[in-house]
Amino acid sequence: VRFLVQEKCLLNLCDNTGRSPLMKAVESQHEECVAILLEHHADPNLEGYRGNSALHLAAAAPNTSLTEMLVEHGARLEAKNWGGNTPLLLAISSNHKEMVNFLLQKGATVCAKNDFGRTALMLAASVGEMDVVDLLLSYGAKIACKETTPETAVDCALYSGHFG
Repeated sequence: VRFLVQEKCLLNLCDNTGRSPLMKAVESQHEECVAILLEHHADPNLEGYRGNSALHLAAAAPNTSLTEMLVEHGARLEAKNWGGNTPLLLAISSNHKEMVNFLLQKGATVCAKNDFGRTALMLAASVGEMDVVDLLLSYGAKIACKETTPETAVDCALYSGHFG
């Protein structure tokens, strides 16, 4: 990777699978390659397959040190993929509490909604992740948020069989 960046290879092109070199390094959790690519101006906000950025991939992985590097190099916390999911919403859907906490600490919007009107709290409630629900509430998530859907987070929990 060092040789290729020194030879001025194009770092912001996606291959036929819709992934840039940075995205591939994030997916394989290769921190040194991610650092090298970012130092040589690989775009952390480039959209690849299904609109995912490198930060989306890091949030789903999860790897907070990779996420930290991406955020330090300008990765947008509120970037939305084709489903309207932010990295925070992907971390919740993947049941990664540590990543959820990390993204919230970095300033991710707790009230983000995907294209289906699902909020972070609704997603956490629907998978029964009470620790994540408590965390989201501590960051100001609203229980009754019905602007785009007639359901609340409580409804999502009940529909999914999480009664506790």
